[in-house]
Amino acid sequence: MHRDPTKKNILTKIIKNEFCLLRVTNKENATYMSVDKKKKSEKHCMFHASHTSNMVKKIGIIGAGVSGLLACKYTLSKGLEPVVLEAESQIGGVWTKTIATTKLQTPKPIYQFTDFPWPPSVEGDYPTSKQVFDYIQSYADHFGLIKHIRFNARVISIDYEGQLDEGLQQPSTLWEWDSDRKWNILVEDTTTHSTETYLVDFVMLCIGRFSGVPNIPEFPPNHGPEAFDGEVMHSMDYSAMDNAKAAKHIKGRKVTVVGFQKSALDIAMECATANGVENPCTVIFRTPHWKIPDLQPVLIYLNRFAELMVHKPGEGLLLSLLATVLSPLRWAISKSVESGIKHKHQLIKKYGMMVPDHGFLQDINSCLISIVPKGFYDNVEKGSIILKRSHKFSFCKEGVLLLVDGEEDRVLVKTDLAILATGFKGVQKLKGIFASPRFQEYIAGSTDRIVPLYRQCIHPRIPRLAVIGFSESLSNLYTSEIKCRWFLELVEGTFKLPSIQQMEKEISTWDKFHKQYAKQHYRRSCIGALHIWYNDQLCKDMGWNPKRKKGFLAELISPYGPMDYASK
Repeated sequence: MHRDPTKKNILTKIIKNEFCLLRVTNKENATYMSVDKKKKSEKHCMFHASHTSNMVKKIGIIGAGVSGLLACKYTLSKGLEPVVLEAESQIGGVWTKTIATTKLQTPKPIYQFTDFPWPPSVEGDYPTSKQVFDYIQSYADHFGLIKHIRFNARVISIDYEGQLDEGLQQPSTLWEWDSDRKWNILVEDTTTHSTETYLVDFVMLCIGRFSGVPNIPEFPPNHGPEAFDGEVMHSMDYSAMDNAKAAKHIKGRKVTVVGFQKSALDIAMECATANGVENPCTVIFRTPHWKIPDLQPVLIYLNRFAELMVHKPGEGLLLSLLATVLSPLRWAISKSVESGIKHKHQLIKKYGMMVPDHGFLQDINSCLISIVPKGFYDNVEKGSIILKRSHKFSFCKEGVLLLVDGEEDRVLVKTDLAILATGFKGVQKLKGIFASPRFQEYIAGSTDRIVPLYRQCIHPRIPRLAVIGFSESLSNLYTSEIKCRWFLELVEGTFKLPSIQQMEKEISTWDKFHKQYAKQHYRRSCIGALHIWYNDQLCKDMGWNPKRKKGFLAELISPYGPMDYASK
């Protein structure tokens, strides 16, 4: 909106306790003299004096992990004002509290910022958690992001001020910049316990799904942790300990770890190192998943040809026919990968219980692939790690009771310390941040459908808000970066959203895809085997060319990674 030419050259307004005289000097800028009523001192500044529609938009960014830092960086690049709120005293998100032996699960060329490569000093493809944290810290320092972050600022709730119309099918008016449409962010200072409210134009939720609200299994009465004489803790609490304290905590104790994802295996390895065969660590799991020695088996799924073998959301007739024709090849590749894993880990010969009942492609599409720690199966063979498969467990006075397939009686695992590596309730965490019950219902959606986010980023009926880093991929940094760029192009007005009805229809096509390929894990909203197709949609929205390679063959068979999206 243009400035009103009839506007007076001298304006007055009150800012806190200061009386300001504004003098327009040209079309773009104005000088003002601020007179403090108490000190009578003068200040001279510059400010933008055009119509209020040109005032700098404030973007509330909740969380200063990888996604939050990316949101801050790209907000600044658009000339907007980031208000970053971080509950902890430092940046880094999940990388601030990790198990000592944890390493990056993704090769570093796939897990990197597009404009800030890994330093040459970091050797090897899978950096340690300390190296990852230092890399993230260097990124924040390089782009001057720290000064924009309020630490020890725990967000209690967010509440939308604007008016909503249930029947509104065109969301454009809800997303246009307007002073009457704001978000209130209620924040507690965790050091003083005082509260403060921030008023922002847009919100970017960068709170992730692997922290905050632990998933604690439910038990029958008198068969939960209360029946156990030992100690029960969640892997989140174990990870929060410093390395020395964690090592001391498990030393000389019979530890039982419940779970079979990355944290569970890392904790089991630390227990095996600390206690050996004298006090072996028992790992209890219900469903085995494909554990790989490195990410090489996954790389064959990171090109366009691999995606041609999969039915994609919103694909046309030709692509649908091609995916059907190529389905035998898709099956053959999956079986070949599975055979390689079985041979590498001698699963059939030694660890039959570890062979999953489902295919490798399902784990790729569920983002449940993880790299087995080096030496894990050696420790199993030595007896310092004991594997127990059980579809149900409970507690008793002496330890953990297992209901093992093929056995009538429950099996007792004597335990001093039980660590529940049972994941997190990401949807509950996301839902709990909204003050409005209506928005809580919107964001959680139905339990028999995926979390209803258009482009895995925004809810069609929740205006001026993005969710970054919630849906999963094989490289969450990589996916979060392009999401941030997409959302801020939307904020800037580069493109407009389709109708609410169209967005909800698009979400339904992704719901169908996730249920077809991820099966019971569809709520994870993983785009692991379809990340190029997903990025194509964002590129098209932003007006970028989705084809990022040079030449037909390179476009078809070369793996895609972050650096392919370094420029528009």
